[in-house]
Amino acid sequence: MADTDWRNQTFSTEFILLGFGNLPQLQILLFLLFIVIYIVTMMGNILIIALVMADQYRHTPMYFFLGNLSCLEICCASTILPRMLDSSLTEDRTISVQVCIAQLDFFRSLVAVKCSLLSVMSYDRYLAICKPLQHAALLNGRLCFWLAAGSWVSGFGACTITECWISQIIFCGPNEIDHFFCDYNPLVKLSCSDTSLMALVTFLFSSILTQLPILLTLASYMRIIATIQRIPSTTGRQKAFSTVSSHLIVVTLYHGMLIFVYLLPDTKTLKDLHKVFSLFYTVLIPLVNPLIYSLRSKEVKEALRKAVSEIMNFRTNSKLFYM
Repeated sequence: MADTDWRNQTFSTEFILLGFGNLPQLQILLFLLFIVIYIVTMMGNILIIALVMADQYRHTPMYFFLGNLSCLEICCASTILPRMLDSSLTEDRTISVQVCIAQLDFFRSLVAVKCSLLSVMSYDRYLAICKPLQHAALLNGRLCFWLAAGSWVSGFGACTITECWISQIIFCGPNEIDHFFCDYNPLVKLSCSDTSLMALVTFLFSSILTQLPILLTLASYMRIIATIQRIPSTTGRQKAFSTVSSHLIVVTLYHGMLIFVYLLPDTKTLKDLHKVFSLFYTVLIPLVNPLIYSLRSKEVKEALRKAVSEIMNFRTNSKLFYM
């Protein structure tokens, strides 16, 4: 009977992303806000990558992983914001099923990569604080490359498998997604196929790719905090904490928002709140990450100051040359 029911339905070839369409009077303001966020996000993360690549003294594990994180934030912002900008400007909220699944695949892969990368960065901070004499030997350039590559490959590989499965399911009936991007839960709810087995496999992959890195990050910081507390001098404790403060803030913000969004009950009364918190971890965190590392890290500020000084000297020398 169930098989006959869905066969009599009209298959959906596109979805409607409702987004913030219930606020028509704010569409222009939202467009201006989102485009400023996108530009600043791109500029801030590109600047971090440029500083890491240009300064040979920054070719350390922390800055190598920071460059990867900035590249990741650029990809995250580019997966979500251009579509939101187009919808706000043109008021066209339709998206094809194929494009929707591709956006879901890319975004979920980036989330998995980021969780792994933050876990690797916490391990780097653990070695820097708890085993400083062995840090360079235990985390050499070759291992850094393979840890970063493993984060990218595992995240995209596992999520692409589940998204290939999603691309085989059938969508029919209602085609409205009350969200600003194609997220897993609202998308699967529109399916007419049996998704119970897929849900189980997706849960297992999500547990391995997101929850396991969160636990490893938590374990690293428990050891770091225990080590810092054993430092006898106040100055030493402050110096050690400043080494991990930037990453700790980023980890807390990202994982805190991620856990809150996906543990929040998906009810009608909480839908708007769900979208607001989703906006934080998909759009605002890629914006604030370079700001946090720039403002909290003395090394990044010094590299930025050095780069600005070199640019000013170059401009001065150029003017003198043409005079």
